[in-house]
Amino acid sequence: MCAMNSTPRRKKSLVPLALTWSHGGVPWRVTPWPEVGFECRYGDDWIPAAPTEEALASAAQTCGPLGWQPYLEFVPAAVREFLGRFAVARMEALQVAARCPALLRTLAETPALTAFLAAHTSLRGTPEPGWAEIGAVHERSGVFGLLEWLGLPASRQTLAILRAIVEPDLPNRFLEPLRSLLWEPTTIFALQRLPAITDRQLNHFCHALAA
Repeated sequence: MCAMNSTPRRKKSLVPLALTWSHGGVPWRVTPWPEVGFECRYGDDWIPAAPTEEALASAAQTCGPLGWQPYLEFVPAAVREFLGRFAVARMEALQVAARCPALLRTLAETPALTAFLAAHTSLRGTPEPGWAEIGAVHERSGVFGLLEWLGLPASRQTLAILRAIVEPDLPNRFLEPLRSLLWEPTTIFALQRLPAITDRQLNHFCHALAA
């Protein structure tokens, strides 16, 4: 008589799943690819809503690798590989990749640019997200047009520095100071000399700017 294996097998999901988390006591979810709609719970219903930076930060604290795994099973391989480069800001990267799919190759080459695009509303001081405008700027002027649109120097030096950033999960507190630093010739020279730019080094430069 064969012994039964009592260890339950993990069933592979056959349908796309939403990814859920909570912020300030309010449940949030992002619907499966390719729609990638952000929704919050209102009573018994899920309603479309634009997540704040704070809500996305809560997602980073709640949604770990096990939570992401079933969601990513239904994401295209190229997008899944791109999202895998983000440990903290993966939800922000998902939003950028879904809203601007034509930018995927550009973002794969310069992943640190993702953080600036994800925070473009606050960086540009606009009341509403401009995803369609981002796509139009990229189609018309490429990556240098995006840099200019974001208020960054539209130069090869800027691209080289952004590509040297080790972790593309740039904290939001770094974005405005780094944007200002990249307009300073002495800072550009110093950053260009670094073969790899860590969060610790970025923190040093940002503190120097604030001093």
